[in-house]
Formats: sequence, structure tokens, C-alpha cells
Amino acid sequence: MEVLVFVGLQGAGKSTFHRERFAATHVLVSKDLLRNNRRPQRRQMRLLDEALLGGRSVVVDNTNPTVEDRAAIIRLARERGASVVGYFFDVPIAECLRRNAGRAGRGRVPDAALFITARRLQRPTLDEGFDRLERVGFDEGGR
Repeated sequence: MEVLVFVGLQGAGKSTFHRERFAATHVLVSKDLLRNNRRPQRRQMRLLDEALLGGRSVVVDNTNPTVEDRAAIIRLARERGASVVGYFFDVPIAECLRRNAGRAGRGRVPDAALFITARRLQRPTLDEGFDRLERVGFDEGGR
């Protein structure tokens, strides 16, 4: 059982990465799926806990920009005996803005949101409690 914690700006490719690599094997937990929930953080933690209690691996697909944002996820994963892997999406803000501009409806976020997240973004470290960290970079092919 493992918990994969995605870290990166909006438009960095986190959801696509999940779909292509983990959709068949990991439960998806994302605040994007909880937009009508008054307490999305609490609901996210409950969904994570339920999946882990059921023996399922989980992807937490949010920006998770700060150490504090990731701490509760890591703590719960540890309490439930899961390994924790961080995936840092190292994509330039200019590329994230370009991708975001191509989104429609609720998928598109205000550009200001990307700048706010970029200012808050703290690169994950093993000291936070991750078993392993992976870097997902941007290649010029648009991925």
C-alpha cells in the first residue's frame, strides 16, 4: 500500500500523469473533485483514510505546495502503514500558464492562482517523511 503525493503548479500535468500511470491501480483523491464540499480538506483526509483502511493505494492529486499542506497526508499514511512517495512536477510557470489558457470551464483557474501557488511552492524533501521522491520534468514535446 502506498500514498503518492503530487506536488506542483496548476497545469503542470499532475492529473494527466495520474490518468496515464496510476488510474488503474490507485484511488484518486483530489480537492478538484470536492468543489461543492464546504470542508474539502476534511473530506479529502476522510477519503484517504477510507481507502487506506480498505488496503488501497492512493494518489493525492492537488498542488500540495507547502510542507504543512503535505504533513497531514504523510502522517495519516504512516499511521495506516503505507509507504509515501512524493512526485514533484518541475514545470516552468510559463508552461503552466500556457496549458491553463487552453483549459475550459472549471478546469481553468485564474492566472493569479498560479502565481500565488508558485510563491508558496516548497520543493518536497525526504526530511518531510517521504520514502522516496520523484521529479517529473517538462520536455519540449509538451509533456
